[in-house]
Amino acid sequence: MITEINFDGIVGPTHNYAGLSFGNLAATRNAGQPSFPRAAALQGIAKMRANLALGLVQGILPPHRRPARAWLTELGATPERAPPGLLANAMSASAMWAANAATVSPAADTADGRTHLSVANLVTMPHRSHEAEETIAALRLAFADESAFRVHPPVPSTFGDEGAANHMRLASPHGVGPGVEIFVYGAPGGRFPARQHRQASEAVARRHGLDPDRVLFVEQSPEAIAAGAFHNDVVAVANGHVLFAHEQAFADRDAFFARLRALLPEVEIVEVPAARVSLADAIASYMFNAQLVTLPAGDPSAARAGAMALILPGEARATAPVWTWLGEMVAGNGPIRRLEFVDVRESMANGGGPACLRLRVLADPAAVNRRFLVDETKLDTIAALISAHWPVRIALEDIASPALWMQAETARRALLALLDLDALI
Repeated sequence: MITEINFDGIVGPTHNYAGLSFGNLAATRNAGQPSFPRAAALQGIAKMRANLALGLVQGILPPHRRPARAWLTELGATPERAPPGLLANAMSASAMWAANAATVSPAADTADGRTHLSVANLVTMPHRSHEAEETIAALRLAFADESAFRVHPPVPSTFGDEGAANHMRLASPHGVGPGVEIFVYGAPGGRFPARQHRQASEAVARRHGLDPDRVLFVEQSPEAIAAGAFHNDVVAVANGHVLFAHEQAFADRDAFFARLRALLPEVEIVEVPAARVSLADAIASYMFNAQLVTLPAGDPSAARAGAMALILPGEARATAPVWTWLGEMVAGNGPIRRLEFVDVRESMANGGGPACLRLRVLADPAAVNRRFLVDETKLDTIAALISAHWPVRIALEDIASPALWMQAETARRALLALLDLDALI
């Protein structure tokens, strides 16, 4: 049965705050602060448990090798002989944000009837530019059934591509029949770099075999990028026939909404006015970097067919204008009927909320490599291993510690062995 599967990145043992992501205000604001990798990973596991409790299908993606020794070798360096800045880029645990792993088009939208995944090149930021090779290996193992999936390599690095964080899909009903795929790109020349190039999005749409008449290329507003919305998923999220977005998310919202309504007349657009919630508050709270999910038919919150829940970081509840607006929204008769809060504060401190941590794949779970799917029991074993092997605390100066490198490599190998994913070691 076709259903949405959320593949969450397991937070790696080198999770740290080196402040490497220019344009990500939380990451730069917390640069140099100590991080807590064990707590971060366990927060991620708790988030996955919350998804399972909502009746969602849950998957995982393992952390990458750190230090990134092969990347350092290509640059004529080693962990022992690398400038501090270069070593920090080689120690980043940013692959935890699985929303940037790939762009996904479900079988209902593609010319060959398979689910297509294009691995993101992430070339704009050095600390992420070396992720693609390991991401390809993991995705090709997870989605090895070539009758159901096709995993593409990254778009050439001429054009920046940051994956599903800049892609949305709307359809009604969810998963049945073709949808409308929306690729959001940034225009260059602003305060911060535009990480998603239109040319990369167009290439992904072509290689996925999408119907050009059901694809929209939409410019993210320069104001949103300048305010710190380095990805579209910081100011907008979609699910089924519902688009939840900030008023200032898109450069030409009126034209975009008109085209969307023409393609999908049943679309419901839930827009948060800037007069009620500023861009600054929306970005600080990550109210849009949430998982928007359809509730099971029997859920008591599903007062109407297709009712949805918004899985939010705790920071959204702590930001007064956001909390007030959200309360009014769920009290009304709109499609979003329930709010769920998760503690992902370690991820948030580095600029990634609940939506950043997951890659959505609409597919039949039976076609997915079962080693990448989890239940409560499997999460228990993963959590126990994390508690035994992940560092408790990393200060910025620890990044240069050979003891940390050894601990991180040992911890990752232990996790892959536990998951029977030795092929990725």
